[in-house]
Amino acid sequence: MHIPDGYLSPSTCGVLYVGAATGWYAALKRLKRALLSRVIPLISVFAAFSFVVMMFNLPLPGGTTGHALGVTIAAIVLGPSGAILALSIALAIQALFFGDGGITTLGANCFNMAIVGSLVAYASYCLIAAGAAIDSRRRVVAAAVAGYLAVNVAALLAAVEFGIQPMLFHDASGTPLYAPYPLNIAVPAMLIGHLTFAGLAEAVISAGLVAYLQAADPALLRATSVVANGEDVRPVPSLRRLWIMIAIFMLLTPLGILAAGTAWGEWAPAQLAHAASSPPTPSSPASTVPAGLERLANLWTAPFPAYAPAFVKSRSFGYLLSAMFGVGLLLILSLAARSWQTKSGRGESSP
Repeated sequence: MHIPDGYLSPSTCGVLYVGAATGWYAALKRLKRALLSRVIPLISVFAAFSFVVMMFNLPLPGGTTGHALGVTIAAIVLGPSGAILALSIALAIQALFFGDGGITTLGANCFNMAIVGSLVAYASYCLIAAGAAIDSRRRVVAAAVAGYLAVNVAALLAAVEFGIQPMLFHDASGTPLYAPYPLNIAVPAMLIGHLTFAGLAEAVISAGLVAYLQAADPALLRATSVVANGEDVRPVPSLRRLWIMIAIFMLLTPLGILAAGTAWGEWAPAQLAHAASSPPTPSSPASTVPAGLERLANLWTAPFPAYAPAFVKSRSFGYLLSAMFGVGLLLILSLAARSWQTKSGRGESSP
């Protein structure tokens, strides 16, 4: 679901950057500055969780792969504004440092997964869980349904963005310039895998974490409406346990490379160039590289492309180091925010 550079036209990328920027502005405006300083540690936690969860690739029908997003639990705990920021931060780190998603398409990826994903997850969760007690099983069910819907709506948007490219952007002979697959191929190819596996993974993760928080830290579930309404909240005392949970997931990330294949629509130009000359299918790349895609594909070279640092020979160890790097960045952000919050608090209390 991470759209690489070159698969969307510059004008499509521009429109989706505007859409993403609108969501970012609304989220930041809703989380006022005083509140944001308190919520940043939690945003960092769920950005780290989403970053790690997206490293666990799942085998999908047709030999491709997919993954959960972690957007649902972020929306449940932080509200849509906090979740939008958390997912956007995770996606930006993936694109900038690991080449997972493009720079030109970062706005599209944030729009699909962070903004629309958060809004769908939050709205469906609140609709189903309305009036239920914090420890109600209905909240667990609501989290599962919300996760399933959020992932599949995000996947549908990505599929539509892929599918309109050959219709709108092609050369004089009709050859696509960017993503080569029309809607009748892109939509089924994206949705089959997400309806059957990736959406279910998000549902299980979301339901499991809500059930865990009901027992271990129900205050995080109560905070949803407070954070979403832009009101003041007290610092959450259980961040250490959340970071420990993320550390455990991080140590397991090498399992994420066991699934063979590449996510649909995320083929590099080299993979497209070496594709079989037979007609393309929903689960295989095209046999030629569209001109516009080839031009934009190498616009940005990530320091650790494909989560594989060049100085590490072991693929699994390199994958783990990449996870540690991404989580470490977010942990530093969390600690810096907490330090700033502490200093600001002392300044406000001084005469």
